[in-house]
Amino acid sequence: MTRAIVLIGPMGAGKTSVGRRVAKTLGTSFHDSDAAVVREHGPVEDIFATYGEDHFRDLERDAVAIGLAQGGVVALGGGAVLHADTRAALRAHRVVLLTVAPATIESRIRGTRRPLLQAEDPIARWQEIYAARRPVYDDLADVTFDTSSGPLQDVVDAIVAWVRGDADTQAGVGQ
Repeated sequence: MTRAIVLIGPMGAGKTSVGRRVAKTLGTSFHDSDAAVVREHGPVEDIFATYGEDHFRDLERDAVAIGLAQGGVVALGGGAVLHADTRAALRAHRVVLLTVAPATIESRIRGTRRPLLQAEDPIARWQEIYAARRPVYDDLADVTFDTSSGPLQDVVDAIVAWVRGDADTQAGVGQ
């Protein structure tokens, strides 16, 4: 089995943007679980509205499994780690947690259509969700990098160095 490099973290942390760049730098494939679900089943907000979150999580689990089987770089939706099967599968891979400060997230999620953030105060809801998921993220992560400030390329370079064994895995960017 090929070990994938898996990016996990909260909504808006930059998993897709960072993941694409890491894959390109490493010359490997990139798989985005949310994009795969949308390609196969339609917009996330429609899936939530029609079938509910549990159904979406099952579709997401299947999309993650496909990505992990392919190897390369795999970006997971923020809640993908909620599924027990996904958590178990991640144990065999290199897992990178991308974090982002609440002060930074506002501009990233402004005007979002994300179903879980359709609240009176999307930032407060984001903070609630992140706080609830953070122990799971921390448990799964082999290394953590923060995307709150500085060029995204710095995070990409740090992950690539970590993957290649050139970095102190305890340091991380902005940790």
